[in-house]
Amino acid sequence: MNNNIQKISVIEKIGYSLGDLAANLIFQTLMTFLAFFYTDVYKIPPASASAIIFSGGMIGAFFNPIMGAIADRTQTRWGKFRPWILWTSIPFGVMALLAFSTPQFSPGGKIAYAMITYVLLVLVYSANNLPYSALSGVITGDMGERNSISSFRFVAVMIAQFTVQGLLLPLVLIFGDGDKAAGFENVMGVFAVVGVIFLLITFFTTKERIVPTQDQKSTLKEDLGDLFKNKPWIAMLLLTILIFVTLALKGGMYIYYFDNYLDENALSLFLNRLGFVDLIEYLKISFTGFDWPEDPVTSAFSLFNAGGIIFMIVGIGFSKPLADKFGKRDVFVVALIISTLCVLAFWFFPVNMIGVVFIAQILHGFFYGITIPLLWAMIADVADYSEWKNNRRATAIIFSAMIFGLKAGLSIGGALVAGVLATYGYNEQLTIQSPETVNGIKLSVSVYPSLTFLAGAACLLFYEINKKMEVQIEQALKARRQ
Repeated sequence: MNNNIQKISVIEKIGYSLGDLAANLIFQTLMTFLAFFYTDVYKIPPASASAIIFSGGMIGAFFNPIMGAIADRTQTRWGKFRPWILWTSIPFGVMALLAFSTPQFSPGGKIAYAMITYVLLVLVYSANNLPYSALSGVITGDMGERNSISSFRFVAVMIAQFTVQGLLLPLVLIFGDGDKAAGFENVMGVFAVVGVIFLLITFFTTKERIVPTQDQKSTLKEDLGDLFKNKPWIAMLLLTILIFVTLALKGGMYIYYFDNYLDENALSLFLNRLGFVDLIEYLKISFTGFDWPEDPVTSAFSLFNAGGIIFMIVGIGFSKPLADKFGKRDVFVVALIISTLCVLAFWFFPVNMIGVVFIAQILHGFFYGITIPLLWAMIADVADYSEWKNNRRATAIIFSAMIFGLKAGLSIGGALVAGVLATYGYNEQLTIQSPETVNGIKLSVSVYPSLTFLAGAACLLFYEINKKMEVQIEQALKARRQ
């Protein structure tokens, strides 16, 4: 195993991170707005939207192990994983645009179109993002550099998340001149072009340094056997599923929480007291052509998301030094539990206590931000653990299981958003929803996601790679590769 361990340049770290920024412009849109887009923009019934999100997403999820096996066996002059970023960049952009377009078909035609475009999008996403994620495990074998790369990567993720969760809805209204269908299509067109450019930059600026020796041979059966004997891998798979169920559920339900639970007059008063309205008026006067929706729900929702994301970025800054000192696993568990308590607090907030809603979101963002780089760095450590135990490295198939978890979690969580709405009688035609519907929305941003977050923290009881073992594995592999 050739392992040219060296300091990775800032340019390469930034170049690598832009790939995740590109992917997350689409992924964050799926996680936050797909159910809303299907039910309130494309006018698909909530039960049908739930079925599309779940079944389409699970098809993509089960494609991941296949893609992992293909990527691990890819041999090109560019490496195993980088070429897939190149080959899938344009198809990814095209499918993202088509999935958020709204051709005027019959009700059945709309369901079929949504299903086909969503399935194709998640398949292309797997072929792009799985090799991209595995690439982080072969850029360097130095765990400190790997933590640093993960921090760069997830600052880029937060930028994408800020763009989508903080600005997408206002941009949709602006770019569509009030027409949400046209606005989504126009904004996704911009995201698609930017995403293709960023993925190409990732391809051209990165390098695969950990290259299996020619005498390393393993069958797919051996690779799968290694996986299912790998307890840290099983723990990370379950954790990943539960994390993304939680993110998709509460993230997708927040827009309904603002639109149907929080008091609109209280939101408007909060924005005025905060100075947000004055700021928007100043920007309109200072910059010709600047526009911003006057709807207080849209403004408050965007500001709510933006505040959480800004403090997630702050939390990411604390991630590496804490992980270097205490180990990734222990830092992850503590930060996730505190973050969970902030989510649970949403159950207790009255409709007019807007300030405490924002404070809880900021605290949740900070503590969850600490965990963000650790998840993927821990998965890369699992690949090292497998190599350490079995003398074989199968990076992509290990990452494929995690992307499976991500896709499965996104599918289950996204389907739960639409499924909860259907179960509690949500009707997009009504201005005021029933108390039962509002209660279901409230549960979905507080109690339900708290349960899945806590279950995820419990999974790490079975993740044995603590700080001491991290050092042991790194030193053993370094000696073996030399």
